[in-house]
Amino acid sequence: MGAQLRVYRRRIRSVQATKKITKAMELIASSRIVKAQQAVEASLPYAVQLLRSVGLAASHTPNIHHPLLTLEPEVEGEQRAAVLLITADRGLAGAYSANTIKAAERLTENLAAKGVEAVPFLVGRKSVSFYKFREREVAESWTGFTDAPTYEDARKISDALLKAFLTPDDEGGVDEIYIVYTHFVNRVTQEPRVRRMLPMEIVDVPIEPADEPITGGEDKGGTPVLPLYDFEPGVEAVLNDLLPKYLHHLIFTALLLSAASEHAARQRAMKSATDNADDLMKTLTRQANQARQAEITQEISEIVGGADALSSATSGS
Repeated sequence: MGAQLRVYRRRIRSVQATKKITKAMELIASSRIVKAQQAVEASLPYAVQLLRSVGLAASHTPNIHHPLLTLEPEVEGEQRAAVLLITADRGLAGAYSANTIKAAERLTENLAAKGVEAVPFLVGRKSVSFYKFREREVAESWTGFTDAPTYEDARKISDALLKAFLTPDDEGGVDEIYIVYTHFVNRVTQEPRVRRMLPMEIVDVPIEPADEPITGGEDKGGTPVLPLYDFEPGVEAVLNDLLPKYLHHLIFTALLLSAASEHAARQRAMKSATDNADDLMKTLTRQANQARQAEITQEISEIVGGADALSSATSGS
């Protein structure tokens, strides 16, 4: 066997081994997408009711003033905004982390154009490596759970952000909190999104047909009227309890959506790698067959040439 043929066969074996790995990773990511989707769907009812409770307490109570709901007026000096960036801990997920980092960079540029300093809070080793390589300062970072986040992980992150938000500006606090994550639409589409978490914007809670039993009826114009609520021990106490929980759950939902997006991106990337391995194996097999055929042709030519030379020498003697 010639050296060229041995090289081709060695490369074919290497590609076959790589294909087995990428195929296994594709199947694992595909199974984890289902679990991540189920986790997101299970968290939605609680988030909807929690948002509704916050909206009822804030939007239908006159003269409400809460630090998590009020945007402080601009004062002299530099404004600061916390930017929570959620990326992956591991690679092999295509452009998942890169797209989210690009969205965070655009947000940072937009804030800088308004005179607002971005304070990064990072989730995932990819974002930590990105900032560390560029020697940028990071307020805080968390790693090791991006593919399977828990509520406790979200609580740790939200507590750190709340602490920074409630800290006075002259002591290094922030005036706003943004989150940059990847929203899971389906297995094919995942969109990087930017959302302001604090201060929250509360609008009037719309009345849905299913909500009619709890309304206060209709006014003379036929418009549904919300009933009046009494909050015990008070609106401020209710909001003090609900708003941190809502922030916890908001971050938890973003982590779950990012995890589902990460698995979907990894599944597509591994499928593409498996398909490329198949194409490469076909190409290498064809080249190996050509090299083998060339060796056989050369051997036949050598045998025929040797037989002719032997025949000529015999006939001459």
